[in-house]
Amino acid sequence: MFVDALRDACRGLLLWDRRRIGVAAAAAAGSAVVIGLATVLIPNALFSRDIPPMWWDYPVWILTALLLGMLIASYVRDPNSASEEGVRGPETALEEEASGPDSASGEGARGPETASEGRSGVLGGVGGMLGWFAVGCPVCNKIALLALGYTGALTYFAPLQPLLAAASVILLLAAVIIRLKGQYSCPLASRERSARS
Repeated sequence: MFVDALRDACRGLLLWDRRRIGVAAAAAAGSAVVIGLATVLIPNALFSRDIPPMWWDYPVWILTALLLGMLIASYVRDPNSASEEGVRGPETALEEEASGPDSASGEGARGPETASEGRSGVLGGVGGMLGWFAVGCPVCNKIALLALGYTGALTYFAPLQPLLAAASVILLLAAVIIRLKGQYSCPLASRERSARS
């Protein structure tokens, strides 16, 4: 099952055009800058870090930014599908309304896609926040500092950061796979998908 999902996700990635690739690169760069500046993985005068970064902070930071960029770009709408929807006449819209939510072209067909978007959005949001906490300074994190104190943050929160990093990458990867798989194996017809199959 995982292998099939990964295969469909790779096929979905191959359907990306230059616009989506550009959005992915820009979103990944923006995520890297925001996370890097706030966690002082990029040295700056705005923020400070009491505990130096660990060796694994940098690969996790870059991987998190890349996965966030891919996830954000997966929400970019294909201009061909938007123009195909705009071409529908009023008769088609009336037929879709009359056929009800159980028809193949109505709202019912979009239900799984909407559920997939919600699931991947939650996974991506949680994964992004965990990645932020994973690469940040353990004693600069105000939540950990208030809950555990300085010594408690070093004793209890710092050893959990590698686990947070692993959970972050896994959640973001799952969100990206769900989105890309849906772009390839979506039940709605697409001119681009049928041309490349």
